[in-house]
Amino acid sequence: MVSVSVLRHVAFEDLGILCDLFNELGWTVEYIEAPNADWVDFDPIEPDLLVILGGPVSVNDEQSFPFLGPEIISIKKRLEADLPTLGICLGAQLIARALGAKVFKAEEKEIGWKPLLISGSAQKSPVSYLSATQCSMFHWHGDSFDLPVGAVLLAGTDACPHQVFSWGRATLAFQCHPEVRGYDLEKWFVGHAVEIQTASGTSVSKLREDTQRYAAGLERCGRLFFEKWLSELGL
Repeated sequence: MVSVSVLRHVAFEDLGILCDLFNELGWTVEYIEAPNADWVDFDPIEPDLLVILGGPVSVNDEQSFPFLGPEIISIKKRLEADLPTLGICLGAQLIARALGAKVFKAEEKEIGWKPLLISGSAQKSPVSYLSATQCSMFHWHGDSFDLPVGAVLLAGTDACPHQVFSWGRATLAFQCHPEVRGYDLEKWFVGHAVEIQTASGTSVSKLREDTQRYAAGLERCGRLFFEKWLSELGL
């Protein structure tokens, strides 16, 4: 049976459609609450798949949130073993940092729905299911990162060109959120209410309206993407 360990930073940013998929496959899933995890006992090599989810903190906030240091060390060990690893939003930034890349404040926040621009390298990869011709993508981030050495850029946006990259045999990182389910986003709107109020160009009503328009398409294409990617990993 395939085992999945999930590093979670806030409760409402969970596996989304991956939860449904893993349940259907009969895989075992263990959530590890990163802020108060026992990093001494955590073995990043043990699970068949490691998923690193998003959260509102920055990779650069180690002084305020000391758990980030041992989390990055654990991720680095996983990457050195070149085992199946998926990072989403903060998870992608943690992977980038573990690979030695710089993480920094983006010129503008991306909050809401916007299509991905797929690179030539992604045309024949599972990421092609997430192209602008197939669906719109959900975004929620204020940081960005340099492309790590050895990584392959797969997708971006005009405001944030480094959105999706692969590294090694089995690592994939998403700055954006291919995992979200539309009905789950109401929890995000509550959890991030202060950020929405202070962000320019967005509102809960706008986010809710766009979610009703685009979420079903992303759920459909995201499912096709994840099924294909996991199959190519041999999981």
